[in-house]
Amino acid sequence: MTSSLIEELRRLAAQSAPEECCGLLLGDEPLAVAQSCANVSDEPRRRFEIDPVALIAAHKAERAGGPRLAGYFHSHPEGPAEPSFTDRALASGDGRVWAIVGAGEVRFWRDGAGGLELLSTVVTDG
Repeated sequence: MTSSLIEELRRLAAQSAPEECCGLLLGDEPLAVAQSCANVSDEPRRRFEIDPVALIAAHKAERAGGPRLAGYFHSHPEGPAEPSFTDRALASGDGRVWAIVGAGEVRFWRDGAGGLELLSTVVTDG
């Protein structure tokens, strides 16, 4: 991933605290970009739910030749950059990347058939 993506994710998390930020990762790795979305969860301090209108728009744009929906991101304002119990329960196995921001770091996870698996990350200036 690029250092600019990681810094943008940290910035969005800090800006949204104490609520969880969330959004989409668009484009191809390692040059994906973050698109912030509204967190429409009933409990935005404890959970995230990406605005379904933004998610549907991203899928439509991808089908029309726009940027690929590479994955999703969200923050844990009071926790580590690791999937919570809820995150693991909501994982769909779609193969996309989840970026989680917490405790000052950003970690990337693959949503695979076996659940969320930590990815090794190489940071480039990109």
